[in-house]
Amino acid sequence: MDWITHAALGAAMGEWMLGKRLGKRAMAWGALFGILPDLDRMFSSYLDTAHQIALRDGPSHSLWVMGLAAYGLAHWLAKRWKVDKINKWEAGGFVFALLCGHLLLDSLTVEGAGVLWPFLSAKVSFNTLFPLDFLFSGPLIVVALCLAVMPQEVMKKTRGKTPAPPSRRVRLCHWGIGLASGYLLLAVAAKFLVSAGFDADLKHRQTTYQRRMEASTMFNIFVWRAVVDRGDELWVGYRTVFESQQTPVRWTIYPKGNTALTEVESTREIETLIRTTGGWWIARTNAKGVWLGDLRPAESRTWGDKKGMVDSRVAHSWVFTRDAKGDRLTQSNDAWRNAGDMLNRMSGRLVGNRAMWEANPRLAGVSGSLPEYLAVED
Repeated sequence: MDWITHAALGAAMGEWMLGKRLGKRAMAWGALFGILPDLDRMFSSYLDTAHQIALRDGPSHSLWVMGLAAYGLAHWLAKRWKVDKINKWEAGGFVFALLCGHLLLDSLTVEGAGVLWPFLSAKVSFNTLFPLDFLFSGPLIVVALCLAVMPQEVMKKTRGKTPAPPSRRVRLCHWGIGLASGYLLLAVAAKFLVSAGFDADLKHRQTTYQRRMEASTMFNIFVWRAVVDRGDELWVGYRTVFESQQTPVRWTIYPKGNTALTEVESTREIETLIRTTGGWWIARTNAKGVWLGDLRPAESRTWGDKKGMVDSRVAHSWVFTRDAKGDRLTQSNDAWRNAGDMLNRMSGRLVGNRAMWEANPRLAGVSGSLPEYLAVED
């Protein structure tokens, strides 16, 4: 998830949990701890590409590490906030809650987070939200901005044991977090709906497969993308939440290219990529060595390079140069290559204009290779 959303959620949680005692400092601390797990990328930039990939959203996103961080910071924060009468248990709980909020957000994306590291290297991923979804992030960002300019309230003491009513700032936090949570619940319901549609289509075709994943597409939860693992090939198809289960899915077939890794699959870099992608990869040989692409995130699509064709570029891919000195991996990112046109065509796909989105597919963007024509299953 993007750092702005992490900071906004952290600021809202900080105000909600300790705003009454820390004032606006609670927002600042909340935003800081909201983005803290991603600071590991600053240090990993000194490592080679394979080590960066292995560490990204891994150890720093582990519940075990977060617990240790909260415990380690609790005494220092309690000492700093002694005047505000916050003890070490409250301070530690504050830090742990904010770090877990960060962890939850990253676990909602296709790339996931290393929740159970070091006991389990595989990342937890619920494939529910796109890493940047304005309808989810918007309420949190608006709340954080409003809280930043809203004056701090002086709470009036109530008589007897009657609890004081929530302040305007706390109510605003409730609204922001509530709207974001409501959108997340809507995304979960949408995923169940489209998953049933993909399942019905594959059963109708009597298609056998090993596993399947669905994930929301760029900036929305209304158009979903499924990837089906059939061993030697991966099928990719799209459907919307408004289509009936009887509506057929047009599947694009990506040959996996297992033989491309025959001579390099035992290298540290390729083992890291296979583990990181969870096996959702395709590979091709090239003049330098091997190209490998991650098919979990939605591909970038370009129309018009050749009449009647749509070129698909894998969002995250790497070239492994076997004989290179030093770093043998080179990463390329094509995720935002054609975002404007894709959004326009996706809007048409959402209202039922399938021709705006579908065309004869080619795999493009493979380093050192011409576009590869792909088969479809209508």
